[in-house]
Amino acid sequence: MSYRTALAHVMSSVIGPCAEQAGRRARFPRAAVSALGHAGLLGLTVSAEAGGGGRGLTEAAEVVREVSRACPATGAVLRSHYAAVAVLDPYGSPWLRRRIAAGEHLSTLALTDAGEGAAGAPAPGTRSTAARTGEVVALSARKRDVVGAGEADSYLWSSRPVDGHEGMTLWLVPADAAGLFVPARPDGEGPRGSATSTVCADPVLVPAGAMLGPNGGGLDIVLGSVLPWLAATPVAGRAEDLAGAVRGRGGAAVPAAGDRLPAL
Repeated sequence: MSYRTALAHVMSSVIGPCAEQAGRRARFPRAAVSALGHAGLLGLTVSAEAGGGGRGLTEAAEVVREVSRACPATGAVLRSHYAAVAVLDPYGSPWLRRRIAAGEHLSTLALTDAGEGAAGAPAPGTRSTAARTGEVVALSARKRDVVGAGEADSYLWSSRPVDGHEGMTLWLVPADAAGLFVPARPDGEGPRGSATSTVCADPVLVPAGAMLGPNGGGLDIVLGSVLPWLAATPVAGRAEDLAGAVRGRGGAAVPAAGDRLPAL
């Protein structure tokens, strides 16, 4: 079955009927996300060698656009998931990649610190930190506008490098990690039902092996992978906010809205 055929079936049988509950009642579209997983669409962009669909940015953008027309909440969740998978596929463990490919793992982005605005200027004390003791890393942060907060299985998380220098390091943070807190009522800016909210780590402990890519190399990964995927499926303000948030990290230049983003 082609991904378009699978999408058409899920759209008519599940996503359409779920859209009203997500939009009017602000309920997370769990049934829609599960159906996308069973249809192979959560794993659409995972490498074929890991059991995924092996598709790229063009196909993912098509799926997100179609889903968003029917249910903006489900579209927002899928968009954030695909952007996270753009990092998890090359840097995640084989086990994780297989889980995503099988439609059994939903991830999301937790890259913007509370207090960071469009200009990328953080309020004092709001930047995420990472402190390593042996093989354990303590992440402390308050992330804003996380889509699927409290609903996703993992977060693509950003912090300062472990050495405390300027820059960014990326981590995989499991949703069930002790020390994570999500408000009972979503407080972020996102489609109703998308569970867009703040996620706090005070702190959360992860193994040192949860680092994705090199220490301090997260900014290049975000610029080269995450932002192009978000820009291909725009939601008003979201890609621009993330670009602003990373603009000041390490003094690196980040493409403004309308500029050409790095290719995948």
